[in-house]
Amino acid sequence: MSYVAPLKDMLFNIEHLAQIDQVAQMPGFEDAGLETAQAVLQECAKLNQDVLAPLNWEGDKNPSAFSNGHVKTTPGFKEAFKQYGEGGWQGLQHPTEFGGQGLPKTIGAACGEMLNSANMSFALCPLLTDGAIEALLTAGSDALKNIYLEKLISGEWTGTMNLTEPQAGSDLALVRTRAEPLPDGTFKVFGTKIYITYGEHDMADNIVHLVLARVQGAPEGVKGISLFVVPKFMVNADGSLGARNDVHCVSIEHKMGIKASPTAVLQYGDHGGAIGYLVGEENRGLEYMFIMMNAARYAVGVQGVAIAERAYQKAVQYAKDRVQSRPVDGSMNTSAPIIHHPDVKRMLMTMRATTEGCRALATVAAAAYDAAHHHPDAEVRKQNALFYEFMVPLVKGYSTEMSLEVTSLGVQVHGGMGFIEETGAAQYYRDAKILTIYEGTTAIQANDLVGRKTSRDGGQTAKALAGQVELTENELLAHAHEDAKAVGRRLKAARLAFLDVVHFVAGQAKAHPNDVYAGSVPYLMLTGNLMAGWQMGRAMLVALKQSALGNDKAFMDAKVITARFYADHLLSRAPGVRDSIVDGAKCVTELSLEAF
Repeated sequence: MSYVAPLKDMLFNIEHLAQIDQVAQMPGFEDAGLETAQAVLQECAKLNQDVLAPLNWEGDKNPSAFSNGHVKTTPGFKEAFKQYGEGGWQGLQHPTEFGGQGLPKTIGAACGEMLNSANMSFALCPLLTDGAIEALLTAGSDALKNIYLEKLISGEWTGTMNLTEPQAGSDLALVRTRAEPLPDGTFKVFGTKIYITYGEHDMADNIVHLVLARVQGAPEGVKGISLFVVPKFMVNADGSLGARNDVHCVSIEHKMGIKASPTAVLQYGDHGGAIGYLVGEENRGLEYMFIMMNAARYAVGVQGVAIAERAYQKAVQYAKDRVQSRPVDGSMNTSAPIIHHPDVKRMLMTMRATTEGCRALATVAAAAYDAAHHHPDAEVRKQNALFYEFMVPLVKGYSTEMSLEVTSLGVQVHGGMGFIEETGAAQYYRDAKILTIYEGTTAIQANDLVGRKTSRDGGQTAKALAGQVELTENELLAHAHEDAKAVGRRLKAARLAFLDVVHFVAGQAKAHPNDVYAGSVPYLMLTGNLMAGWQMGRAMLVALKQSALGNDKAFMDAKVITARFYADHLLSRAPGVRDSIVDGAKCVTELSLEAF
């Protein structure tokens, strides 16, 4: 079985949790209601199911190959990318003035999930191009926008992010790539960049590198970093491609997963200097790069949901087909498909509930992003921006960590066959691992959550969110349905555990930073769990109402059961995590370095 897009669940979230009809009332989104969402998602599903999903395993077996400075992508990728661009998919969320479709992130995120479920290695090329487009839209001069945006948005050209260097991973203060100013206002760029996704490939006519570098005489540290556009091919005044720029791929990495995605080492300036164009102002490069990184971090969280969905579908199919042992309840007197066994059902339900919870969380965050950028009321924009910014490290950190649990369970459901590459279950597990690492490791997302999002405002944003959770919790507790009450109780316990941790983090971050940061990733996981559980609680209330009305009863009843499972099996972890953070810091930090 190949991939089937979970359109029903996506549209349920878009309609009921993200409330697309409210998004469609915002300026610029008037035509982007539920009907549009349905039409776009159905069309997107066709491309991903029919064209991209069948190439996924091929990319694992026959990955990108490097030879003499050139990268040849997996057979079929180039043609598929042409279809992707011609279908207008690269421009889905980008402005119409540069040839995009101007649709809300609420719709775009669902399309991003499908793309990544179908073929994560392929999806990385559009993902990085999106980041380059965002950075140019925000900080690029009119001249840069006019030269590059239309071609990037059409998919004729692709974009990259160039941050990392051999000595500068997450610590960008150590960036050493240098930029020398020229009399005509351009710069010559010299240096080495590593881990550049789609830094070299054969799928597009030009590659637009966005590169962090230091202008001569710039301050040391992060304050002295500027951002430059360095195209693979120079662009002539009439928009045609000119001479090859002095940027060259010297190798690509051999990786555990996402093998079809070429991860390049790029060398700038070996033959006299690569011509670069300053983006925005000097020494503000990191600020601009964070625009790309925030867009990419959210997108990586969606990748976590996507790979989990693909692994779940694969595991369900196998569990229905694989015959092994009699059911323990004696309901059949012969061997049965393993989906009859309670532990297999537990694994499948864990996969399903986790994926649905993380999808709901990402969808609601996308709607907040749309409101933060398009709502006519300044106060509403501000509140939604705070909500979205708080959610980004959760969508990125929680969804990707949970995708590892889900893809691992996918292998486990397959038993010994899961360990055999031919079944394909292992590819999802291997592909998922990078998600917790790139665009900022889980620990970096947790540092962001502790420092910028919690301790900086004394926990006010976090407490306000807990107040919103409490409203849903009270609605569940007051509901006549026993499942709703049960979910309400779990949600309350998780919320109170969260508030204890917020109090600990906000109160101790300055006085005892090691104690707080020892529990930073558990805090992120607890918070992501609570926020996803909150959305599942909201989803349950909608599903109970719709089921009572007789609307798509089978789907709604399944949603109720899945929400109850989420509460009993996943939200129930929160109080224990609270204890490990608040009471367990000392045993993390106490052991002397010599004892390790």
